[in-house]
Parts: sequence; C-alpha cells; structure tokens
Amino acid sequence: MNMIDRLIEKNIKVRDIPGWGAYLMKEWEIHFAGHLSEKEKQSIYLSDQDGFGGYLWHLFSYKKRTCLEGEKAEVAFRDQQKQKCFIFFQDTEDALLLENASGFDVKDLSSEVGRDVYVVDKQFRWTFVLTHETDWLGPYFSRR
Repeated sequence: MNMIDRLIEKNIKVRDIPGWGAYLMKEWEIHFAGHLSEKEKQSIYLSDQDGFGGYLWHLFSYKKRTCLEGEKAEVAFRDQQKQKCFIFFQDTEDALLLENASGFDVKDLSSEVGRDVYVVDKQFRWTFVLTHETDWLGPYFSRR
C-alpha cells in the first residue's frame, strides 16, 4: 500500500500541493539551518554544488544541529503531537499537507524507503527526516 492510501485509511486528510517542494526546502533550511553561515552550509554540502551533495539532512549527519538518530528519532516522531504537517522530498517538487495527523507514524512512510523524506509541522518547530541511506544514516528528529 502506498503512503497516501495508508494515510487516508487512517482518516488523515491528505492534500497534494504540487510545486511546493522548493519552497518547503527553503523554509526548512531557514528554520533549521539558519544558524549556519553560507560558508558552513557549503562545507557540509547542504545545497547542490556542481552536481555534488545538496542534502538538507547533512545538517544532522555533519552534527551541525542537535538531533535524535535511529530508533530514538522514530520514538520521538511517534510521540510528537501532530495536527498539521508537511511532507516533502529531496528529489521532487511534490509535497503534501496532512491534517488531523495525530495517527501519522513512521510505518506510514515504509513505501518511501530509499528516498529522502522530510516531515515538518506546519510551524517548522520540529522535523523528522528519513534518508536514502537507510540503516546507515538517519532517521533524524530535531526540534528548533
């Protein structure tokens, strides 16, 4: 079962917001990596540089922001109160807005393994990130 069907089955309202990916990535960067200078962002390949890098989650793998990792991150995400949140992806402009998302869980993202998936509450107070480096790097959970 794909992620959207799984969420709808849980009575979570899912709204497709095409073209919002770049906007949400920039907002995520402002809220979670805003403490870094442009030089620091370049040094961890936070954004694409001549076809290399460009992963927001490098903020966590390079230890530039406090976060929980692995199972601790999954538990924190599961326990986080969720009403409205965005889901966006590193590799596409697609994004989703979830409402009534209290039942949203890590397992709902199982069809997205191998992709970089970012979940953030509507106010960008917390984020949960799955990386394409599953079982090696991530997942990550951080609060602002």
